[in-house]
Amino acid sequence: MSKNNKLIIILGPTASGKTSLALKLCQRFNGEIISADSRQVYKEMNIATNKELNLPVKQHMVDIIEPGQVLTVAQYKRMAIDCIKSIQNKSKIPFLVGGTGLYIQSIADNLKIPKAKPNKILRQRLESKSLAELQTMIKTLDPETSEVIEMKNKRRLIRALEVKLLTGKSFASQKNKGKSLFDILQIGIEISREKLYKRINRRVLEMAESGLADEVENLAKQYDWSLPSMSSIGYKEIGQYLKKEITIDKAFNLIQTHTRQYARRQIQWFKRDKRIKWIADYEQARKLVKKFLKEKRQ
Repeated sequence: MSKNNKLIIILGPTASGKTSLALKLCQRFNGEIISADSRQVYKEMNIATNKELNLPVKQHMVDIIEPGQVLTVAQYKRMAIDCIKSIQNKSKIPFLVGGTGLYIQSIADNLKIPKAKPNKILRQRLESKSLAELQTMIKTLDPETSEVIEMKNKRRLIRALEVKLLTGKSFASQKNKGKSLFDILQIGIEISREKLYKRINRRVLEMAESGLADEVENLAKQYDWSLPSMSSIGYKEIGQYLKKEITIDKAFNLIQTHTRQYARRQIQWFKRDKRIKWIADYEQARKLVKKFLKEKRQ
């Protein structure tokens, strides 16, 4: 590995403090941030995504597409790699920061993403089906993928079925790992469930006070509810309120519940990767980064 091939990944569940930790490390070690958040890529969607703009260090891969567009993992990977290399070429340290496991894995493991472009007509057909119907389809058409995919994630099921139907090949079998592109240190934030859930609940209340309902109402005038952006946590629940299906209090209670469930899934995903070094505070992270950078500069 060349001395300019270093990449540091800061990961963890939502509300665990990834951005604040990354900011301190970037300022200490001359770094820039590349976001690994599948919702912060959308313009205009700020409150439910907990987007932090105007950071004191440069941030990449935020506000890069319209809510009506779709960013595939393959597209994210290509763009993020360009950002990483650009930062390295400036003799700075790239910090990949976020909680979207597949985004992070696409870089860390240099995943060979299935090359099947989204098919609008096929996708509409699949989106019209219930979660149970999609689960049955994936078990029948692609049993290999059904063993490893998140079976309650409708969007992932649709993409897996799309790849299988368009290429005739299993979605799981096409996600092979390639030769590592970077010299990587992965740092995960360890936090108790009790503390994490309190942070999540408090954050959702802050979203309510910041005008999340107004943000979603404005977006709904321009974009369809079936879009991946509009069906994500925070936007979907407020959408139910705007469609008079539930009360506003129920909407925010659901956002809290769904965010806690999402955090549990994130933790389960990351715990599978034994390369991740788990830390409880900044000082532990600082020592890991210092050692990593010193060793790789020799």
